[in-house]
Amino acid sequence: MSITTVLFDLDGTLVDSLEDLADAVNHVRSASALPLLTVADVRTMIGKGAKNLIQMVLPASSDQERERALQLFIDFNTEHIVDKSIFYPGVVEMLKQLHAAGITMAVISNKHESLSRLILHAFGVHDLFAHISGGDTFSEKKPSPLPLLSVMELLGSTPEQSCMVGDSINDIDAGNAAGITTIGCRWGYGAADELQSATHQAESAPELLTILKSLSASGCRGTC
Repeated sequence: MSITTVLFDLDGTLVDSLEDLADAVNHVRSASALPLLTVADVRTMIGKGAKNLIQMVLPASSDQERERALQLFIDFNTEHIVDKSIFYPGVVEMLKQLHAAGITMAVISNKHESLSRLILHAFGVHDLFAHISGGDTFSEKKPSPLPLLSVMELLGSTPEQSCMVGDSINDIDAGNAAGITTIGCRWGYGAADELQSATHQAESAPELLTILKSLSASGCRGTC
């Protein structure tokens, strides 16, 4: 059976938002009179949602302080959602080609749903996706397979028809646990070893498009 539904991660897969995330993190750090972190520091902290990020950014804080910091982070990120963020080369063209080919696409991010929708709206691609969810949409987030299984059910897609595309172990583990094809994006934030268990790996958006076209045409779920 061919792939008809593609589930995409957002940050590090479609969008390079690292600098905007680092600015939001340092806004929180500044409010607590803490030294600023480098972009490289922040890169190692992201991927498991804003709440987890704040726990890493303010490890010695109380629950109440972290709740305030989380809202501060969200508010700042909302106001500066695409100050420095950009789509990775070839991604917009890839999305448009997949959409034109009748492939159903969804975003499943660990970023808050409101922020995920905001960044996609800002870049004018929101309407290319049949569904958009974030780390706060469901009761669990990646690497749990629950968000993937829930979205697949909403879209009427079976595991044999579905594929998860992402740059980190959270995406690959979630996809593997859901029993679907997985594609690791080597240009994102995740380390190379995080993608080892992916069904396929891609070095660029054009290569990813080639893989997805092959899967949608042939229906293979293993190595093609």
